[in-house]
Amino acid sequence: MWVDPHSRLGDDVNPDTDSDDDWTKYADTGYESSYDPWADMVATEDTQEDEFEDEFEDYDDDQISIREIPRCPAPAGIEHAIRIGTCDHCLGRIAGVRIAGDPLDTVGERVRGQALERDPDLKVNGDADCCPFCEDLFLDLDLISSRISNAIKGIECSKVQLGIHFAKDQIVAEEALRSSIAATGSRPLKATLSDVIQAAVANKVPGITWVKERPEVMILFDTLTLGVNVDIRALFLYGRYRKLERGVPQTRWPCRACRGREGGCESCNGTGQQYPDSIQSLVCEPLVERTEAKSDAFHGMGREDIDVRCIGNGRPFVAELKSPLHRTLDLEKLMKEINTAAKEKIEVTGLRYSNRAEVSRIKETKAEKSYTIRFSCEHGLDEEEIIKRIHSLSGQTLEQQTPQRVAHRRADKVRKRKVISIDNIQVEDNEIELDVRCESGTYVKELVHSDEGRTNPSVAGVLEADCEVIWLDVKDIHAD
Repeated sequence: MWVDPHSRLGDDVNPDTDSDDDWTKYADTGYESSYDPWADMVATEDTQEDEFEDEFEDYDDDQISIREIPRCPAPAGIEHAIRIGTCDHCLGRIAGVRIAGDPLDTVGERVRGQALERDPDLKVNGDADCCPFCEDLFLDLDLISSRISNAIKGIECSKVQLGIHFAKDQIVAEEALRSSIAATGSRPLKATLSDVIQAAVANKVPGITWVKERPEVMILFDTLTLGVNVDIRALFLYGRYRKLERGVPQTRWPCRACRGREGGCESCNGTGQQYPDSIQSLVCEPLVERTEAKSDAFHGMGREDIDVRCIGNGRPFVAELKSPLHRTLDLEKLMKEINTAAKEKIEVTGLRYSNRAEVSRIKETKAEKSYTIRFSCEHGLDEEEIIKRIHSLSGQTLEQQTPQRVAHRRADKVRKRKVISIDNIQVEDNEIELDVRCESGTYVKELVHSDEGRTNPSVAGVLEADCEVIWLDVKDIHAD
């Protein structure tokens, strides 16, 4: 027969603080000497929580001894939990020690059976609509796992992260309820629900691993609506491109007339693009097709002008494929397909898997670059004097005011850039060709023609003649 705990409090109970909801008095202060529901069971692992990103959590189990396990609710506390309509999952959770190999509902059934043996008249109050701890979320486990499984169906993924969104008041209420029956040592609802959902989904979707960091897919489950939101993380591929043809921009260039609107216009032949090809489209479109990604982005280590080739070892880049359905790719085969389709325009080498951190790296790397440039000049000087004067620029620091050709999109300021070396100067009548290595961010065309004195010193300045660039090639990018 269950004994009213108020009868054990003595005559000194303060009526102002003695509430029917104050079930902390059900804590078992004499656990070893009173009823022990776990006497014939084996304790295994307890769990620590590690919150790391908004709704996304992961939990790692650490081996602990029985002595480290917080005291469990007394029989009266367990009986009260049953009386208010607690489900078997939550009953197994709040009872205390985790049992090796037994799911929570099995543990809860055992606890409920032991309570009924002590008090056969024990029953749930009539006003209990649902479990006061989880609001019957555990009873919807099959529905929840099915919704998640269906949401990721068709998505190639092996590393998945689960996040669960609870209404804040539900979390607060659940914590208060556990505290009220002296079950503060039990595992919180959010952590426990995450575990059982992961196990249920893993049974329906073989091959997935639940991870805390760098997932391929992030799942957010809303406990209020039972809604599932899936975020497929981007796939990143690193490589180098050689630009073999002039007149090809690095990224897609929206049509000036229609500004890239869907369907385009007559000016762009319905493409929405100012130029039919770009490095981005030539590289990324085959990748998008193969991965069934929603869209793409192209991140290069700097860029060359549209009329400039990029030869040598090529320019490093990272292709970002957003929300891809497929992640396993034959990169060698894809490289061949890209190079065949873009023959004589671009060539891609060294394609490999990458990550978002490498995007930051190539964006932030300030690599020196080597160029070959050819220009015309009405100089009136002999070859030896020309070579001598141009060589004098080696090691010089330039002061370059923002060039007129980019002034509409760049801040107007003076930049200081160093010329590392100038070599291989060739003079053919009024045309001169040379190799120059300079600091990242140097305006090389302006180094030659001076941009009406906005770059100082310059080739035009030392030759005391007007110079006009014929062509320019990026010879090498010294990024490694």
